[in-house]
Amino acid sequence: MDMERLTELLGQVQSGDCTIDDAVAKVRQLPFEELGGHARLDTHRAIRTGAAEVVYCPGKRPEQVAEIVQRLTEISGRAMASRANETQFDAVREVVPSAVFHQIPALITVGQPITPTNPDAYVAVLTAGTADMPVGEEASKVLEWQGTRVERLYDVGVAGIHRLLAHIDLLQNAHALIVAAGMEGALAGVVAGLVACPVVAVPTSIGYGASLGGFAPLLTMLNSCSGGIAVVNIDNGFGAAQFAHRIVRLSLNP
Repeated sequence: MDMERLTELLGQVQSGDCTIDDAVAKVRQLPFEELGGHARLDTHRAIRTGAAEVVYCPGKRPEQVAEIVQRLTEISGRAMASRANETQFDAVREVVPSAVFHQIPALITVGQPITPTNPDAYVAVLTAGTADMPVGEEASKVLEWQGTRVERLYDVGVAGIHRLLAHIDLLQNAHALIVAAGMEGALAGVVAGLVACPVVAVPTSIGYGASLGGFAPLLTMLNSCSGGIAVVNIDNGFGAAQFAHRIVRLSLNP
């Protein structure tokens, strides 16, 4: 159940096309539904926060992922699972044949992304290097799934800053930016000094030994002298997307 389906259902009740009892039956799973003794699906989340629950796959058995995705699909016609592997996807596809596996960001999706309510509003997703693309694509796909337009700008790190400056108009017209960078993580601070919108910085685990699996860029981003930066966890493209999505939603619906 999401806001669009709830609004449609209430309209049907108002017009007399749906009885109150039938409407109650359709929303009876609110606010959560227990599933198989291993999960409690938050079916109310899309109405409450504007973004539906996404299944986090690491640590779950393939059959658990499949059961959760299947039930979410039955409830809303759509589902997303993050950080999935091929074995988990195979299990999902057995019960939901229409499921799609997006290999670079390791995402499983069922159904279509939500159409943006305002296609002029967008989040620009930047990566410092091509190696940071899995994190950038996780953020991009999650944003698009939730109904936020995305403009991708990959491999524009500080080692060749002219690649970034060639797209200054794209950056300055965005409602928010997501910047994924490994190595020393300098790109986020550089970008934040060029734009007026919020910047969500994502340190990635890409880099040589002294990058410490993402801690070096994390510390750089936390200590940036540029203002307007929020920093999420290492490799957390999903969290960055959730944050940027809320920025756009609130800017369009204050």
